[in-house]
Amino acid sequence: MNINNPVSPSGSIYERIRHDILSDALEANVRLKISELARRYETSTNPVREALQQLRGEGLVLFTQNQGARVRPIDTDYVRDVAEVGYQLEPYLMRLFIETASTEDIDALEAIQDEIEALNFKDARQHTKLNHAFHEFMYERHYNQVAFGLWKQHREIIGSISARIPIALGRQEAILKEHRKLIEAIRSQDVELALKVLREHIGDAGSHLADQLKIKQARASRT
Repeated sequence: MNINNPVSPSGSIYERIRHDILSDALEANVRLKISELARRYETSTNPVREALQQLRGEGLVLFTQNQGARVRPIDTDYVRDVAEVGYQLEPYLMRLFIETASTEDIDALEAIQDEIEALNFKDARQHTKLNHAFHEFMYERHYNQVAFGLWKQHREIIGSISARIPIALGRQEAILKEHRKLIEAIRSQDVELALKVLREHIGDAGSHLADQLKIKQARASRT
């Protein structure tokens, strides 16, 4: 583990370690020694201990008896589990938006989609940012901010993984079509159709990410 000149955003120790795990700056299965991390992030050991416990709760850090903490590999099982969180949460969060959205709200959502289509997947990280904004716009005003916070946590993980894995051309086309179908269903206030489209969108996205991760790992094992 390189403890010199870490590249991570300003923020809490938890946020910085989390960022480095998700960006692969802290690689899979690397042992997370508290003293080394304290030097890396120029802090005392207590904030590091607290951060590792938080990350353990998210499943990003694993603790093994007599071996301490290590970075969890981002494997297909983990992607499946995280994707299922979104599958359960997003329909719940979106229902209120469908029922209460104004014409101006839907126009604003469509404007984000226009940006996504104009970008046309030329920049993976920018696409991830816009895609996150598209979904967050529909959920951020929900009265249940605990559920919204859980969704954001899940989405950041999925987004960070997605940014490191190419999106197949067929999936790119499907994303654009699914977003447009979603907007049309919301405009017509067809709650059931919108939720159906959303569930298919989330399910296909999770399956695609898991499949692409398998391909990436298979290629890596052959090299």
